[in-house]
Amino acid sequence: MANHKSAEKRNRQRIKRRARNQYRISTLRTYVKRVRRALADGDLAAAEATLPKAISAIGKAATKGAIHRNTASRYVSRITAAVAKARAATK
Repeated sequence: MANHKSAEKRNRQRIKRRARNQYRISTLRTYVKRVRRALADGDLAAAEATLPKAISAIGKAATKGAIHRNTASRYVSRITAAVAKARAATK
């Protein structure tokens, strides 16, 4: 347990930041899962519709510091490539 006022405050801040970061990461994972599930089901229209939302959630998580920017870039690259591959396969 914290014994000083400053340490108690830092602990309160840590708890708030952790909750915010968990929310952002959870949201990001949900959107990425929706894109991947749509691709797995063969629903290209749904995948293309959810892709911008996923990219936005990834960017916001990176901007706010919940995930590293390189990790965000990797996520965006992989799901964009997967959608592009599915689009090319249907042509």
